[in-house]
Amino acid sequence: MVIVIQCLDKVGLVASIAGLLQEQNLNIVSMREHVDSIQNRFFTRIEISIPVDAQILESQLKSILPDDAQIIVNPNPLKRIVVLATKEYHCLSDILIRNHFNTLGAEVLAVIANHTNLADICNRFEMPFHLISHEGITKEAFESELYTLLQKYQVDYIVLAKFMRILSPNFVEKYPLKIINIHHSFLPAFVGANPYRQAYERGVKLIGATAHFVTNQLDEGPIIAQQIIPVNHSFTSKDMVKAGMEIETSVLANALQLVFDDKVLVYQNKTVVF
Repeated sequence: MVIVIQCLDKVGLVASIAGLLQEQNLNIVSMREHVDSIQNRFFTRIEISIPVDAQILESQLKSILPDDAQIIVNPNPLKRIVVLATKEYHCLSDILIRNHFNTLGAEVLAVIANHTNLADICNRFEMPFHLISHEGITKEAFESELYTLLQKYQVDYIVLAKFMRILSPNFVEKYPLKIINIHHSFLPAFVGANPYRQAYERGVKLIGATAHFVTNQLDEGPIIAQQIIPVNHSFTSKDMVKAGMEIETSVLANALQLVFDDKVLVYQNKTVVF
């Protein structure tokens, strides 16, 4: 059972929380905490061994914590997700394989794409595949159809597995900190399209990928995970794309595991990752 808390910092918070759990005869299996001294913000993630009534424990914690405390007790251990994709297969296929072997930490309910390219791999995994084409309709109409379909699945998270469409602020605000994107660059460098070509033309010696929550600012949402790999003068732009596909897959998988395990806390466009 997991407890996630963030609030204003003050002396004695850890002792108060541990004392309350002790009073309830709850054994702490793991407790990690962090204090942002600049923002005076306290963050903690606690695992306890005995399941209890989540609402009662949350109420008890609120009584001893600062008024602004954000508390999540016993979040759903198996998140419900829908994956949005376009044409590139590498991130989606990795998610489908992990889902198939029950190592994802979430349940993939469906895949939605704006092209048919990935229908075959979804069929191979017996995964529902929905096509919503963006061609010939307005962005508003496209997102309206997308939102209507997503509502049927009651998702915890939406994963953009190389979904090459920019979502509008109106759509994003319907899922605050619930949309996870993999960006093919080590942000904040090389934002936008064709980052590997940008990197090749710049002659960089490192390329990377970034998984982040989606906000209204393009490619500027809270960062969950990043990774880089070395490249050199012998790499063509195609070589960089191939290497980039591998690192994108790895970074997204790592980020999803952290989020699904409730190890990522967000505050003011930054993350605390336990």
